[in-house]
Amino acid sequence: MSGLPIASNLYFDNHFKKPGVKLLPNEFYMTSEDMVLVTVLGSCVAACINDRTAGIGGMNHFMLPDDGSDASHASSDSMRYGAYAMEVLINELIKRGGRRERFEAKVFGGGAVLAGMTTINIGDRNSEFVRRYLALEKIRIVAEDLQGMHPRKVAFMPRSGQVMVKKLKTAHDPIVVEREQALVQRTPEERAERLAKARARVELFQSNATVAKPRAELFTAQGKPRAELFTSRMKTVEEA
Repeated sequence: MSGLPIASNLYFDNHFKKPGVKLLPNEFYMTSEDMVLVTVLGSCVAACINDRTAGIGGMNHFMLPDDGSDASHASSDSMRYGAYAMEVLINELIKRGGRRERFEAKVFGGGAVLAGMTTINIGDRNSEFVRRYLALEKIRIVAEDLQGMHPRKVAFMPRSGQVMVKKLKTAHDPIVVEREQALVQRTPEERAERLAKARARVELFQSNATVAKPRAELFTAQGKPRAELFTSRMKTVEEA
């Protein structure tokens, strides 16, 4: 069983004209269907990983980092979600036919949106963690939009790997901040209880959807991952 709950907020996305899934913190979702996976990030980080050859991809959303490098840290027990989120997503992609050597990752979030966190910025730590974790796993990061002062809305097309990002106008979005502040303030015991409940209710799923040809993406200037204007409201993150 997985260590994270599968996102269950299904809807039809009128903007992209296809089925969608909204991910909350500490959830993940993977699929081979023609869908859009959407989440809103403050200091949290989302990793979008896909295998174009297999036509599958997935996204996670985690709040706290952990790479096992600081086992003596007083709160290390409560900071496991990043490691679990990455491990679960990668393992489930492999179970569904993905190959590690073909994986491509695009990573987002890590904004400085929580007041009073300037000394130990969770967003910076999340950003550093996801880069380090993927480097150790030898999974190439082909594009990223990390850190800064703004929350982000991310839309990921798992079969093609296309991602679009919208920077939210309000630097300290009240809904995002309230949700993330509540997560930060939970005690280690509360986090352990939440994780145990997540493990108890998670169910894996299968899909018989036909694999579609990946959509073409543009190349960026000077070969660097960056965000190109997509519409007046969204940006599409293109691959190097």
